[in-house]
Amino acid sequence: MYVIIVGAGNIGTPLIDIATGDQNEVVVVEKNPEKAEAAATRYDCLVLNADATVSETLEEAGIDRADALISTTDQDATNIMVSLLAMERDVPAIVSVVHNPEHMKLFERIGVTTMENPQSLIAEYLYRAVKRPSIKDYMKVGDTAEVFEITVDAGAPIDGVTLREANEADLLTDDFLIVAIERNGDDNGKPITPRGDTRIEAGDLLTVYAAEGATPDVTDVFGHVEDHELE
Repeated sequence: MYVIIVGAGNIGTPLIDIATGDQNEVVVVEKNPEKAEAAATRYDCLVLNADATVSETLEEAGIDRADALISTTDQDATNIMVSLLAMERDVPAIVSVVHNPEHMKLFERIGVTTMENPQSLIAEYLYRAVKRPSIKDYMKVGDTAEVFEITVDAGAPIDGVTLREANEADLLTDDFLIVAIERNGDDNGKPITPRGDTRIEAGDLLTVYAAEGATPDVTDVFGHVEDHELE
């Protein structure tokens, strides 16, 4: 895949690392000379020390044959301009970071795939790690629903229970579902697809969907009563 990455800052640099490591053909456009030099020294890819909002720069970057353009600068105005230029050249996939939530709809209106301000996401993740220590990872779905990972403690209400039995005991509902199970030493680490007769065991790492989010009442089912103490 031919990828143009605009910006080699805190967001762009890890992205360059991932994209080059995955054997993509990567071109980086960075306006700051020091950042451009650092990227060129560290990564095996073409780095242009230029302004990506100038059409000629994107032409030099090979935008006419790009499969994707990702704009990661810390200025929404720059990201919008770069995205519009990429749209004019019919780049198949255009993705941009959005720092100001008020600008999100503008990006979506012009048809750009957006990524919310990573700093805000990190802050929310850190806060969740304190408030819900039982949650290993999570993703918001809509306003309240969440998909999250959680480990089953020994002696939890669901420990040793099949999913059918859990449903019959009202431990699980239509708004609270187990969608995957990871169990050490089972099927070479491959996730288990839950069935009615699948029995949950202590130590299982579960991927769970909860319509009202990972509330303490939900995490109680997996034996994590400590979440109540942080309410």
